[in-house]
Amino acid sequence: MAEGLVLVIDDEKDLLELVRYNLEKEGYRIKTAEDGEAGLEAAKRELPDIVIVDLMLPGIDGLDVCRRLRADERTARTPIIMLTAKSAETDRVVGLEMGADDYITKPFSPRELAARIKAVLRRVSLRQEPAQQSRVIRRGSLTINLDRYGVRCGEEDIDLTATEFRLLQTLARHPGRVYSRSELIEGALGKEIAVVDRTIDVHITSLRRKLGDYGKYIETVRGFGYRLEEQTD
Repeated sequence: MAEGLVLVIDDEKDLLELVRYNLEKEGYRIKTAEDGEAGLEAAKRELPDIVIVDLMLPGIDGLDVCRRLRADERTARTPIIMLTAKSAETDRVVGLEMGADDYITKPFSPRELAARIKAVLRRVSLRQEPAQQSRVIRRGSLTINLDRYGVRCGEEDIDLTATEFRLLQTLARHPGRVYSRSELIEGALGKEIAVVDRTIDVHITSLRRKLGDYGKYIETVRGFGYRLEEQTD
């Protein structure tokens, strides 16, 4: 049985009740909000394990909610799944660039939403890493601390989303190895999540931007995928 507090922000009352009913059956505790302002207040007050937020909200929209959650140190690393009735790729891309860890397009089945939540929460639960694995990965001046869920470039701490962290972790485990987009999707998002290759490209672009000068170490292998440069000194 699943555990954890899920905050759902959506202005459709019927959808809120449907999501509440089905996720409570899965064992989650549910808090809801019907607009962006109330959702932000609930997120800071309740500190949920994951936030589900609709793109189209009255007042503060879902993109701004996502941006503000990422800007607040109390919620900066809270996983976010974005709901959207828009199926255009640009809408999904913008959501990911704002810091969402995953997205799901309406209409969706409650089972699909539950699967997405489980996958995202599993990715951020670093306590389940095998004990024999190294807890700190160093590539030159790039340091990835698995216990503290932290990344440093030289002397600077870098804030990453859960998906960005998992992508960097996957690449850093075997520097020099080329990972296909499908392998990165499975490693960072989970094999049960069906997404387009463009999703990984968006996350990589965001990751490179956040790493600054160190972003150059993530190399594009045309026609296949990405790799972390083997020597990063």
